[in-house]
Amino acid sequence: MARLGLAAAVLIGLAQGALGDLQTCGQAQYDPTQYVCWDNQFLCPITAGEPLSYCAGACYSKFMYTCSNNVLTLLPPATTPFTLTVDNPTLSIHGKPVTASGLHWLLDGQTSSYCPSEVGSECPPGNTTVIVASGGSAAMSVMVPGGQQVYLDPYWGVAYTQAHSATIPPGSTTTGFGAYEGGGFVNLNGNGWGWVACPPRASGGGGTAWTLVAKNATNAGILNDCPAINLKINALPSGTVGAWQYT
Repeated sequence: MARLGLAAAVLIGLAQGALGDLQTCGQAQYDPTQYVCWDNQFLCPITAGEPLSYCAGACYSKFMYTCSNNVLTLLPPATTPFTLTVDNPTLSIHGKPVTASGLHWLLDGQTSSYCPSEVGSECPPGNTTVIVASGGSAAMSVMVPGGQQVYLDPYWGVAYTQAHSATIPPGSTTTGFGAYEGGGFVNLNGNGWGWVACPPRASGGGGTAWTLVAKNATNAGILNDCPAINLKINALPSGTVGAWQYT
């Protein structure tokens, strides 16, 4: 997640500002579609549709940091279950939910779940994708014994284990997730390249849901059609369970 020094942001703004209708920020010119000016003197880039905020010489994302009395600190970790929504105002899927289906997280799809008939009225609704996170790991908020762990598959898609199985494909990544109260669910793998949303035509799928991918140095070159997004955390009451199991 972005945290840039002020000097770096200003130099980038000067280099790229000529690409659009220029505005002035202090002594620098910049493209307002790419940068935001704070206090008429500090430039910060716009990343994943978010104009980065400014704090004491650094640009930062509100999905991960907070600034108080000119001191930049991490947001506290999320301690209760949560749902996720896409955040990038430039995209049609802005505000759409992250949905579990086919043992993967999709964007703006339909949540898929199952509950045995013998569980009866104790079954959660199963129509919302609920997640829990702690210590850099994440899991689906389910009732099924053994749970369902969240991981990045070898192709860097976000997946979760089948119920009653702890099997994870070789080459997968099970840690490196940050979940921040009042902020976002952040991909800290690969030096913090973040998340991208691949539309159906780019993901190769036949459905209408978008695909969530963790971007990094190994796959950046093939994700040109996949814009950057943030994942906004929507906190739920402690103990909230989303489904018996997600399918």
